[in-house]
Amino acid sequence: MQQKIIILDFGSQTTQLIGRRVRELDTFCEILPYNKFPEGDDSVIGVILSGSPYSVYDPEAFKVDLGKLCGRYPVLGICYGAQYIAYTHGGKVEPAATREYGRANLASYDSKNPLFKGISENSQVWMSHGDTITALPEGFTAIASTEKVKYAAFASESERVWGVQFHPEVYHTVQGTQLLRNFVVDICGSRQDWSAASFVDTTVAELKEQLGNDKVILGLSGGVDSSVAAVLLNRAIGKNLTCIFVDHGLLRKNEFEDVLREYECLGLNVIGVDASEKFFSELAGVTEPEKKRKIIGKGFIDVFEAEARKIQDARWLAQGTIYPDRIESLNITGKTIKSHHNVGGLPEKMNLKLCEPLRWLFKDEVRRVGRQLGMPDKLILRHPFPGPGLAVRILGDITREKVRILQDADDIFIRGLHDWKVTDKNGNTDELYNHVWQAGVILLPIRSVGVMGDERTYEQAVALRAVTSTDAMTADWARLPYDFLAQVSNDIIRNVRGVNRVCYDVSSKPPSTIEWE
Repeated sequence: MQQKIIILDFGSQTTQLIGRRVRELDTFCEILPYNKFPEGDDSVIGVILSGSPYSVYDPEAFKVDLGKLCGRYPVLGICYGAQYIAYTHGGKVEPAATREYGRANLASYDSKNPLFKGISENSQVWMSHGDTITALPEGFTAIASTEKVKYAAFASESERVWGVQFHPEVYHTVQGTQLLRNFVVDICGSRQDWSAASFVDTTVAELKEQLGNDKVILGLSGGVDSSVAAVLLNRAIGKNLTCIFVDHGLLRKNEFEDVLREYECLGLNVIGVDASEKFFSELAGVTEPEKKRKIIGKGFIDVFEAEARKIQDARWLAQGTIYPDRIESLNITGKTIKSHHNVGGLPEKMNLKLCEPLRWLFKDEVRRVGRQLGMPDKLILRHPFPGPGLAVRILGDITREKVRILQDADDIFIRGLHDWKVTDKNGNTDELYNHVWQAGVILLPIRSVGVMGDERTYEQAVALRAVTSTDAMTADWARLPYDFLAQVSNDIIRNVRGVNRVCYDVSSKPPSTIEWE
């Protein structure tokens, strides 16, 4: 039986980071709303309580009956989770004189407590809370403090409960991974058998049992998630899988042909549908970003549904839904807060059951599974690309000429990132492309004056966009080399008819988004 850690989400912005850190310890985990603990699940070996934007005294604060957890499982409370443990056990939590935010150092800690095994003296931790614990419950002992926080960590070893008022999941807590390892591996007893290889073996077996001899259809986007899902399903059911790849005319230059060729090399049964005329016709004159998205979303479903109906006796719809999609589509109250194109599937009238083989994976785990399946790096390392394609990178109305300009400029930018080599401190050489999370070109709705030869020009301006990130929830603009930017700018202006000016976007998310629309 596969072991798992349950992470109960009380609304913290860093709950996903806890999940990622646990997975990095080769241990399976699930992030669930605070009130959805899976009682009776014998595979649970420990529980982590997340932080929260609330105070334990707020009337709207999320509360859970810890009596069903403490004493039954090892429990680790983080920030609000720690304060809630203290508060519900009879301790005291009060507003801090000033909000405790940022870096701090452990002034003292109990090195003999299993939670702090291997932790160094004066280790840096990250604080982010407005309340603080001022008195511990009976039977609990302090096991760490900082200069300003007396009860930075506490424990009740009789109940197997630990709490920390700092955030071990964030990068700024230097030994946070070690602390989580102590809890997950040493205290909870994880076998650390969650790996890409074990996932592939287990999932293929489960898919064979789930699907039997049924036919399955899957919508391919060319991205890593749907591609890995397709290869995984192909290994399980082979010829019973049919993939559909729709070209809405807003893909990157030559992408439709290139992706079909790559899928053919992987042995996939793929139907390619050129529906560009339909989309250009329906998008004519439309400038409002959300309206564009809705037209493309509906159009894609219409085309996909029409093609899917041609497949006799198909019973399943497969999707490349990954774990962050599902988490973001359901908040801790169980209500939808953000819809995802691949969460929910196609219209009910199609009467298909849903198959989501990657539903428990984070993006980096999807890539590891892809490598385990023998997929080429070109597919595995491909940058994320928006479902509406270049439509969200053309500000204003969409025409074939604007798409041509953007495709040509984007092609030069992306090829340049592949061709430009960077060397790390150990002398290892890699493509600049692999040091960027996502990159693309934006066609701006302005013209500017330029000079080419002896002639005055009045042509389009484009903006280069490149960001670094781990999960796209936040992103920073990529510090690309000036020489590289100069070369790309020159190549675009010389080779893309209709462009005479290139800019570079140096805004981060938040407040900006990765895409412009």
